[in-house]
Amino acid sequence: MPNTIEILIAPTYAGQRLDSFLAQYLENMTRNAAQMLIAEGMVSYNGLVLKKNYKLIGNETLQVIMPNVQSVEIQPENIPIDIVYEDDDIIVVNKAQGMVVHPAVGNWSGTLVNALMYHCGDRLSGINGEIRPGIVHRIDKDTSGLLVVAKNNSAHLHLADQIAAHAVKRIYEAIVCGNIKNDSGTINQPIGRHPKERKKMAVIANGRHAVTHYQVITRFYGYTHMEFSLETGRTHQIRVHLAHIGHPIICDPLYGNPKDRFSTISGQCLHAKKLEFIHPGTGKQIQFTAPRPEYFQKILNSLRQQNR
Repeated sequence: MPNTIEILIAPTYAGQRLDSFLAQYLENMTRNAAQMLIAEGMVSYNGLVLKKNYKLIGNETLQVIMPNVQSVEIQPENIPIDIVYEDDDIIVVNKAQGMVVHPAVGNWSGTLVNALMYHCGDRLSGINGEIRPGIVHRIDKDTSGLLVVAKNNSAHLHLADQIAAHAVKRIYEAIVCGNIKNDSGTINQPIGRHPKERKKMAVIANGRHAVTHYQVITRFYGYTHMEFSLETGRTHQIRVHLAHIGHPIICDPLYGNPKDRFSTISGQCLHAKKLEFIHPGTGKQIQFTAPRPEYFQKILNSLRQQNR
């Protein structure tokens, strides 16, 4: 059975947002995890389910239902991974297209977590539980590129705070259908679960704030090579925003154009090429880049030949 705890709010916390408070108060709780707990209706006051932006009054007693942690045995697997950087606090990995980041229903093996457990043993943060040890942020299965993994809880919390504060710089590149009108710009449209197709996200009025900055790298006949900077990190954000403005990423199985001549290639042509953040141990700003993978470069070469 889930465990219900009661928290008496001291007057000194008056005015603080609920999600921020829970992330500080509950052990090993990130702000993102606190928001998920609230969104699932697990936090209430006097029988009223609260929202994440609820401002604490002081002297009220919150009821928080802490869900049971399900025990799932995830096996280490000797899977080759491209480690760009590693020290006692973090690992930066250049994930291959087609690799799932962490185990879930339908993908209990062959994931990045399985590979990391083999490589690191028990030297991964435990904040996100047995299924997602070390995982601070994710990229989609068919998106290639960089992500940082935490090797201890202190590093995890430090990195999670940077992500929540939009202090982690993430640069992506993609090839999209059509020629976008402007050479640079910003897409500021809220994203939420698609109202009819539950596997998809969509731009919807009551969605979560989402901002994507873009810049054109090269224009081809019928296609555009582009770079993106994420101000927020919503599920499928770049893919949804580009499809919304009529320029879906080529080869995208969920949001792409089925008439795209590259549609036989497996997975969207999207690569996380640059990652920049403050090292949780040294406090210094560090950055990493990953070259375009072979699948991406082949498409670019084909488009360049076409433009001649």
